[in-house]
Amino acid sequence: MRTRKLEPHESPPYDLLLLADPSRQLIETYLADGECYIVEEKGEIIGVFVVVELHNETMEIKNIAVREHMQGQGIGKKLVFDAIRIAKENGYATVEIGTGNSSIGQLALYQKCGFRITGVIQDFFMDLYDEIIMEDGIQCMDMIRLEMNIQKVGV
Repeated sequence: MRTRKLEPHESPPYDLLLLADPSRQLIETYLADGECYIVEEKGEIIGVFVVVELHNETMEIKNIAVREHMQGQGIGKKLVFDAIRIAKENGYATVEIGTGNSSIGQLALYQKCGFRITGVIQDFFMDLYDEIIMEDGIQCMDMIRLEMNIQKVGV
């Protein structure tokens, strides 16, 4: 399994990116502003993440997804730590990530990786998305913001 930056001539794996964000328009926006990384295994793209610089000291993970049949095998955790490593290598002090209030598995994953909840943006998904997003019977309405000071952790 190897992680690499998507080359400019390669098409982003929209099927994967849409697993984490149902808005192709928003995906296009942060792909234009950031860098897309893929994880491959045996020639298949099994994971993806997009990182964007928020400012000189902070990088945000904007999208992170693993093929559905590959979930639950630690690949998501690998993607998070790959993004943190890339942030460190590029001199960032902080990594941020946001997820929906209904994304229980993702909230657990990010906290297990060392992220701390720093805030809530109420009605984020209701204001930005035309369709209702449901996960595990919970309507996704608010964005939960998390961050990690990567200078303080040994990742």
